[in-house]
Amino acid sequence: MTATFSHVGISVVNLERSLAFYRDLLGMKVVEEVTFEGERYEAILALKGARGRIAILKSGNLAVELFEFMEPTPKAAEGMRPVSDHGITHVAVEVDDIQELYDRLRTAGVSFHCPPIHFPACATATYARDPDGNVVEMLQLAESGSE
Repeated sequence: MTATFSHVGISVVNLERSLAFYRDLLGMKVVEEVTFEGERYEAILALKGARGRIAILKSGNLAVELFEFMEPTPKAAEGMRPVSDHGITHVAVEVDDIQELYDRLRTAGVSFHCPPIHFPACATATYARDPDGNVVEMLQLAESGSE
């Protein structure tokens, strides 16, 4: 049996603010929005009294599931957690025109580690931070046969 990745789940402070980033700025499509609570969610999340809202967004093969918890009260994460800390370090999105996206997101106030960097024969990439400080890599793959 082979496992195929389905999606990445991210707990967010404010669902509307995160939708503005993932949907409005990155162009992901919202495929589902639901509220959650009850025994099934308590069991799968291992959180007594769990309740909140979920939005699932999709672009190509990537799906992102955003959770906004009303209960239990979430513990705040370090907003600019270094990518060297253990755990998920980033989510990568492949883009067609990294410079255009970088310029548009910077104008919208998105924070980046650096401008796009070219890695010969591989890709051009940069790391951005979503509204909660999670790292989203923007990646434009090199065309085959270039450099």
